[in-house]
Amino acid sequence: MTTHQPRAPYTPEELKALYPKDLELHFVQVLLRHGERSPVSARFQNAGLAPFWPYCAVARQLINATQEANEWTPLKWRRRIETFGSDDGPILAMGPRGEVDSVCNLGELTDKGRETTFALGTRLRRLYVDQLGYMPEKIQDADMIYLRATPVPRALESLQQTFWGMYPAQHRSVNMPPVTIITRAPADETLFPNDSNCRRFAQLSRAFAQRTADRWNETNEMEYLNKLISKWMPENSKRVGVDSHPRLSGIMDTINSTLAHGAETRLPKEFYDEKGRAIVDKIGVEEWFSGYQESEEYRSLGIGGLMGDVVSRMVGSVEGQGNDGALEVGGKDGSTGTGRGGEKAVKFALSGCHDTTLAAVLSSLGAFDGEKWPPYTSHIALELFKKNSADGSQLSSAATISPRPLKTENGWYARIFGSFAPTNSGIARRAFETLEESEKATLDAYYVRVRYNDKVMKIPGCAQSGKHLPGDGSYCTLTAFKTIVDRYTPKHWKQGCVSNMDAPAFPEKPEPAGY
Repeated sequence: MTTHQPRAPYTPEELKALYPKDLELHFVQVLLRHGERSPVSARFQNAGLAPFWPYCAVARQLINATQEANEWTPLKWRRRIETFGSDDGPILAMGPRGEVDSVCNLGELTDKGRETTFALGTRLRRLYVDQLGYMPEKIQDADMIYLRATPVPRALESLQQTFWGMYPAQHRSVNMPPVTIITRAPADETLFPNDSNCRRFAQLSRAFAQRTADRWNETNEMEYLNKLISKWMPENSKRVGVDSHPRLSGIMDTINSTLAHGAETRLPKEFYDEKGRAIVDKIGVEEWFSGYQESEEYRSLGIGGLMGDVVSRMVGSVEGQGNDGALEVGGKDGSTGTGRGGEKAVKFALSGCHDTTLAAVLSSLGAFDGEKWPPYTSHIALELFKKNSADGSQLSSAATISPRPLKTENGWYARIFGSFAPTNSGIARRAFETLEESEKATLDAYYVRVRYNDKVMKIPGCAQSGKHLPGDGSYCTLTAFKTIVDRYTPKHWKQGCVSNMDAPAFPEKPEPAGY
């Protein structure tokens, strides 16, 4: 399965069990893998696979903002891709039937990917708007929604499609201002495991990948794969292996991309052998994600920055200080963060990311055992609940706190962003064990649940009595969830990326995930 096959909407009975009336949904964060795309590299042309695919009709009607006479005007254009000809001269890239105006670039979101991510937004709307009434039916602005994407275009476009599916035109005000979408420079990106900009993490990744190669390259399973497809490997690399050229994970990428699209872009039938695909998937998951299950340093550098942000927004939503994402959103008018007054409490966060993000998040929580590689348009929903009393009213406790004034600073950040530059003055970014008892009490009565493609996932460290909702281990206490994530949230990610370069890649003793 390369494309997520969504289940039917929850029935009233299922909804009642999943969202009991004594728990109030308080804050939701959704991490979504982009939709279907073309392969990131052109492979297996010797097996008849076209290097360029004709599944990107959006390239016929692109629009960009351009400046003309001191005004911003739309420039409509169509894209054609140029490549090398047989004599090294330029020629137009063509699809398998000579298409030139709908040709995809490598790794580009395809028309189908746009359809499935829009459909994901429709499903999110059905649940959180129509069934639960958690989000409003119609929005005047998007200030209560935190939107973020990686610098990779397919992630941004998938995020946009999902948001549009959740709030299509008829459910948006005609005067709605532009939405704010947060992005980062590649060197600062933690919304995916960033081995390109984190040297120590790249070192760890290579070590775990090599261990996987040493374990699997000379096995019966790999021999089975070689009998199936080695004849299509390049002349200088006639053997399939974890570290072959292309790597086994690259072969899996091409197989999955072809299966997600039309018959015009198919490999020979041997690539789709059921047993062979199961072997490829199992080895790929081990190569890419076993490190998160075994090494705290791997978790910290690979996905700890993102998980720290996830928990920070949860706790920030409890504190009401803007650390829930409101500061980044910047207010009703879509301003650049130079002033306050328009922000609302953020209720919903949507992040466009990648397969490696989702599997890393679940693996770091000890909740990915036995799972397959995340299909296209998969998603994780991290839901924060507040416990109500038996009569359905909110519990009155130290967990209900008044928003405190935001602290500001007058350094370089304030000079750039104005006098409202935040300093994370609350407890959101501080380790739980460093909090005072009164601060710890603010997290009481809050619970976290993780759903992956609508499947409830369980975190092993929450199984102990007192660390989950009584009678249901799928709801971690916010205290337990934060404590687990705090252990691998980096204090200074960039510093960690250049530290321990001479240290062993593998921990001396087991460091299991999810505790």
